[in-house]
Amino acid sequence: MTTLAPERSAFLHEFLRDPFTVAAVTPSGRSLSEAVTMTVPGAGEPLVVELGPGTGAFTAAIQARLAGRGRHVAIELNARFAGRLAARYPGVDVTVADARDLRDILAQRGHRRADVIVSGLPWAAFAPGRQDDLLDAVTGSLAPDGSFTTFAYTHTRWAPPARRLRRTLRARFEEVVRSRTVWANVPPAFVYYCRRPVEVQP
Repeated sequence: MTTLAPERSAFLHEFLRDPFTVAAVTPSGRSLSEAVTMTVPGAGEPLVVELGPGTGAFTAAIQARLAGRGRHVAIELNARFAGRLAARYPGVDVTVADARDLRDILAQRGHRRADVIVSGLPWAAFAPGRQDDLLDAVTGSLAPDGSFTTFAYTHTRWAPPARRLRRTLRARFEEVVRSRTVWANVPPAFVYYCRRPVEVQP
């Protein structure tokens, strides 16, 4: 019988505990992690914010790209995931919080705008109101020339929440580029690269 790797086992355990919050049965693979985090600058001292890091698939890729530079803030709602992440990556500022509170979280740390925001959140599992609140927090916390990156599973791309997310991203950013399908991921996924947030009129 095959033994699950610790990260996969922990992810599956948390999915079974709270499937509506975790919304996936396995963490993202290396190929998707590299695609999602490619916007992290290779120079300078950027502030990188990670939303919904889970067991740390994207965290590892961000840390590798930063190589000791800048700041890396990770916001995780699941306290068990957050505890494991903080122990594994002591250089990452891990906080147990709702990503909708991003602006307050950055302000508490003396920051106003992030250079890069990377999301591992399960957008397709969110109701429209929560999607809007989260994107309000993202666009309100991102530098004018910053980038926001998130992903979606290919098999859900035509589901109503996924279609709504695509429309909303295009309304909130001047540039939204969709990557090719990352077939090596399980399940296959693609990445949205979003730049130059626009102000949404009330």
